[in-house]
Amino acid sequence: MASGFSLKDQLFNREKTRYLAGLFAASHAGFDPDRFEAEVMAELPALELKQRISLIAEVLSRHLPQDPEGMAAAILNALPPPLDPSLSDDDFGDFIFAPLGELVGLRALETAPDLSLDVLAEITKRFSMEWAIRPYLVHWTDKTLARMEVWAEDENYHLRRLVSEGTRPRLPWGQAVPLALSQPLPLLDRLSGDPTRYVTRSVANHLNDISKKDPELVLTRLRQWQAEGVQSQSELDWITTHALRGLVKQGHSGAMEMLGYDPAAPVTAHLQLGPGPVRIGGALEFDCMLQGPSDAPVLVDYRLHFQRPGGKLSAKVFKLKQTRLKGGTARLSKRHPLKAGASTFTLVPGLHRLDLLVNGIERGSLTFDLLAQAE
Repeated sequence: MASGFSLKDQLFNREKTRYLAGLFAASHAGFDPDRFEAEVMAELPALELKQRISLIAEVLSRHLPQDPEGMAAAILNALPPPLDPSLSDDDFGDFIFAPLGELVGLRALETAPDLSLDVLAEITKRFSMEWAIRPYLVHWTDKTLARMEVWAEDENYHLRRLVSEGTRPRLPWGQAVPLALSQPLPLLDRLSGDPTRYVTRSVANHLNDISKKDPELVLTRLRQWQAEGVQSQSELDWITTHALRGLVKQGHSGAMEMLGYDPAAPVTAHLQLGPGPVRIGGALEFDCMLQGPSDAPVLVDYRLHFQRPGGKLSAKVFKLKQTRLKGGTARLSKRHPLKAGASTFTLVPGLHRLDLLVNGIERGSLTFDLLAQAE
C-alpha cells in the first residue's frame, strides 16, 4: 500500500513514537511516555517494518491495562479525530496506528471478539485495519463476515473499504484467510456502486486477485454489475479496466473482449529496433507499424524476455498504447530504459527477445543482444 510516507525514515522513528506516546499520556492516567519511548527506541532501529509494528504493540501492551475492556477503553480514548470524511480517495492516514490493530489482536482476539471488532472499526477511521482484521476472519469467520455486512452500509467510507480490502484473497503482507473466492462477492456487490474511488479501487483490486485463480468468476460478476446498472458507466468502466489488468497482461481473450478489443482482429505488425547497440545503462528503442481494419480498437503491449543467470529467460509485460487504427494504420514508438544496478531486477548481458502483443495476441517478435554497460 502506498501512503506517501517513507515507512522507515518517517513513520517508525522517534518523532512518531513520541506522538503515539503523547496520545496515550494525555488520555490514560499513569502512562509514562518517556519510558514507553525509551523501550521502543532501544530495539526499533534494527528491525524491519513488520517487526517494528509488533514491537510497538508489545511495548504498548506492557503500559496499558491488562484486561481487554481496559485495553480497549485506553485505545479508544487515545485516538485522534477520524480522518476527514469529506475526502474520497487516497486518505490512508498515519501508519503509526497499525500497531494498535496488532495490540487488539494480541489481547482480545480469542477472548473478546465482539469488543475487538468494535475497536478495529474505530481505528480503521485513522488507519486501515486491513491486516489486523484478517485473524478474525480466520478465528471468527461467520461473526466477522456478519459484522462486515453492517460495515458495508456504514456512512464512513474507510469502514466500507475495510470490508473489501480485508477479505482480499492476496492482500500484500496479509495473513491468508479461509474464504472461498466467491464468499465475499455478496459484499462486493454492495460496494460496487460505492461513490468513493477509495472503495471502488479496493473492489477492483479484490477482483484482480480473484482473476488469478478464477477469471470466469470475475468476468461473470462484471457482466452482472453492468446489466444491473449498479454504478455510473464511467466508474464501472474504470472498475472493469482495473479489475482485468492482470488478465490483460496475460492476453486473456475474455478480458480483451469485455474491454472492447477483438483478439481475432486481422492486424499485422512490422516491428523494428532503433539504431545502435542496446546496452545496460542505456535504453531499448523500437517502433512498430500496425495495419488492420479501419478504426479498429487496439490494445498494444510489449513483452520482454530477460536473460537470467544460468541461461533461463524471464518474461515481463509492459503497457504501450491503447488506440485505434485510423485509416487502418497506427505507428507506435517506445524507449524502454535499461537501468544498471536496479535493486528489484538485475540485468544480465546476452540474447533477449521482444514480443509485440496486439489485443493479447503476439503479432511480432525479434531478438537482440543486450551488451554490458559501457566503461
